[in-house]
Amino acid sequence: MGHMKFATAIPQLVPDGSFDPAAFRAYLVRAEELGFESAWTQEQVLGSSPQLSPLETMTYAAACTERLRLGCVVFVTTLHSPVHLAKNLSTLDQLSRGRLEIGVGTGGKARPFSAFGMAPERYTNRFVEGVELMKALWSEPRVTFDGEFWQLSDAAMEPKPFQKPYPPLWFGGNGRSALRRAVRLGTGFFGAGSTPTADFAAQVGTVREALAEAGREPQDFALAKRVYIGVGDDGPATRKRMNAALESLYGRRVEAAEAAAVAGTAAECVRALREVAAAGAELIQFTPLFDLAEQNERLAAEVMPELG
Repeated sequence: MGHMKFATAIPQLVPDGSFDPAAFRAYLVRAEELGFESAWTQEQVLGSSPQLSPLETMTYAAACTERLRLGCVVFVTTLHSPVHLAKNLSTLDQLSRGRLEIGVGTGGKARPFSAFGMAPERYTNRFVEGVELMKALWSEPRVTFDGEFWQLSDAAMEPKPFQKPYPPLWFGGNGRSALRRAVRLGTGFFGAGSTPTADFAAQVGTVREALAEAGREPQDFALAKRVYIGVGDDGPATRKRMNAALESLYGRRVEAAEAAAVAGTAAECVRALREVAAAGAELIQFTPLFDLAEQNERLAAEVMPELG
């Protein structure tokens, strides 16, 4: 596990009027000092949880840091204009001097499509077409695109991303078809925080099978896993706090998320995370749901050194 990379979460839960620029900057500067390779956001446009938008939060984070890579897992690109999103992400990659990581996902068929001016029919086709259009805009001098949903004729988008041909493109998803689509279109797969480790291991198996069929080398396709985590001195109390935080995050109790989350003493967390690594994760993205700065300190001091 010597090649293991570790990531943290960018703080996004900010009740109205409570954003503290100095604390936000200090948190990210300290994350760099502690050795985290990257820091990640999530996307939630509608909902009662006070979650900041990922793109703007990542841009602010880029201005606060020098080395930390910055990503979102995932942009529900089905609900975006791919032309606008491609431009925004290309701009952020330039502003950060090539520190951007891009996560994409369909969001599933239960999204409120009508709120975004679209119908739910053929949302997977819309997702695939949007990703293909973004990749074209990032990598081709002129784009002529005659799709079902979008059409362009000899269109140029400049500047391109700082990273060539474009930033790492991670795919989220759960089903077999989504995993195979990730191999076909992406550069990595990112397991969800609500996916238990055994299920993630099965997903990794599907990914590796698809890589072999496509003739792609496993080392050319990255594997990551978000882990909701809480490290505490009292294992049962920390687990209870984690479950309460998950219920608040999801708005209801989600047993799969509870099973996937890692909470307890440092030793208990290390044991659980070794299982995540053994399942195939090369990057573990820690997402504490309480005491974020304190959790990062404990992860760096008590957990990460034990994992390699």
